[in-house]
Amino acid sequence: MTIETRKSVEGAIFLVLFCLTIPAANWMIGNVGTVCPPGSPCLIPVAPHLMAPSGVLMIGAALVLRDLVQRRLGVEFGIAAIVAGAGISAAIAPPALVTASAAAFLISELADFAVYTPLARRRLVAAVVASSMIGLVIDSIVFLWLAFGSLDFLIGQVVGKSWMVLFAIPLVAYLRRRDARLGLAPV
Repeated sequence: MTIETRKSVEGAIFLVLFCLTIPAANWMIGNVGTVCPPGSPCLIPVAPHLMAPSGVLMIGAALVLRDLVQRRLGVEFGIAAIVAGAGISAAIAPPALVTASAAAFLISELADFAVYTPLARRRLVAAVVASSMIGLVIDSIVFLWLAFGSLDFLIGQVVGKSWMVLFAIPLVAYLRRRDARLGLAPV
């Protein structure tokens, strides 16, 4: 397999996974949790005595996957993924949450993009961590404020999304080392 083919295949896989995180997050909010109160999102423990809506896991993964889409397919695909993700989010979010979901997704992914892009060529792992942390905080604030007019779940959302970024670091570090070994430069 040529280097260009490998980049395209991996980029397509990251793009598909990125797009799947959005419906997965929406499904999890209503179906996965240790506590699922009627009329409220299902909650999971993200730290001792700290709960968050279960969809936070997928949103944390989405931030990392968007970075990997950009690394493999280029800036244009990174931006297209953000726009597509916001559209998917708006299309499948419950009616009461459409604006909050789409706005939070769009703004947080653009912030992720703005931080990731200048850092990625020299320090991939740091770029993914920094951009994801900025994106997940912004996503949490925008979503909670627009959806509920409250930041009650902010700490839980930030911690839950951070776990997914933390779990992704070994994969990102592996990709960085493998890319260097194969001469697979980022787009």
